[in-house]
Amino acid sequence: MRVMIQLPKIKASLGLLLVVLTQVAWSQDSQPALVKVSEASMQDIAPITLVPGTVVSRNDARLSAEVQGRLTRVADVGTVVAIGETVAEIEDTSLRLRQAELQAEVKRAEARLRYLESEEKRFTQLAESNLAAQAQLDQTRSDRDMARGDLDIARARLAQNANQLARTRIMAPFNGVVVERLMTPGERVTEGSNVIRLVDQKNLEVIARAPLEYYPFVQVGQLLDMRAGERVTFGEVRTVVAVGDEHTHQFELRLDLEGSHFPVGRTVRVSIPTADSHKVLTVPRDALVLRPDGPSVFIVDANNVAHQIRVTIGVGQGEHIEVRGAVSPGDRVIIRGNERLRPGQAVNIMDS
Repeated sequence: MRVMIQLPKIKASLGLLLVVLTQVAWSQDSQPALVKVSEASMQDIAPITLVPGTVVSRNDARLSAEVQGRLTRVADVGTVVAIGETVAEIEDTSLRLRQAELQAEVKRAEARLRYLESEEKRFTQLAESNLAAQAQLDQTRSDRDMARGDLDIARARLAQNANQLARTRIMAPFNGVVVERLMTPGERVTEGSNVIRLVDQKNLEVIARAPLEYYPFVQVGQLLDMRAGERVTFGEVRTVVAVGDEHTHQFELRLDLEGSHFPVGRTVRVSIPTADSHKVLTVPRDALVLRPDGPSVFIVDANNVAHQIRVTIGVGQGEHIEVRGAVSPGDRVIIRGNERLRPGQAVNIMDS
């Protein structure tokens, strides 16, 4: 049995389908796009240069042993600990035995002192009745005072041993994560031996160095761009160390980096101003549309129609960047929904 294929009918069906799809696409494209806008504005911005910086933690410590002994426990790498938590322990048997011995010595000294105090009272009463020699009373008082000294010494030794016993546990001085085990359980440590490295991953800063010629343009409190690959964030200049040397001719600056935008040790590029600021036309960075044919922005006219404007990018500062092109201060530029816009497409503007 042969199946007869009617080619004219198939072609007609395909043509009808193509017309329907074209109409649907045209209908979708003709719908106003939902966008968010901001305004182009004049701002004071300075030219910049990029210098390398490194993300570091403001709390990065190698915790060491304060007593000697054998390690019985060391926290694993990656363990998150809070301030005051134990990260390592040292065997404490000898110190606990010594603690019991010193407690017994304190009790013995207390008992002797109580006896001599009662003897001193008894001899005082007898001396008042002329039934005891004054020499015996003086001797008893002397023994009582010595017993008080012996008790103070015994209590001090007990407190010292208790302090040593407490130091068999190495405590976290801040919230952080264990990033390195410098010794493992079973090893013997001495006083000062590094056992563990603890890093605070929340309280971060960036250390950067720049040529001394740019020092006059960097001030405490400035907000500077920091980038690593495609990721961009901002850091506030916390301190500027205006001391260079004859070899590097650089100064150091430190920027606060809140949260964990980058891991500790990450290299970033910091935007350093290289001259005094001057007024330029800026738009929010989100207004830029980066395509192979060059950067552009979409401007919304009075009829809520989007027009694509080619621009040249200049210097940036914070969330704004300089643009040069047919853009004027006060122009409404699209900052959300501009990825798939077509020139001349109508838009609906979202509330800010």
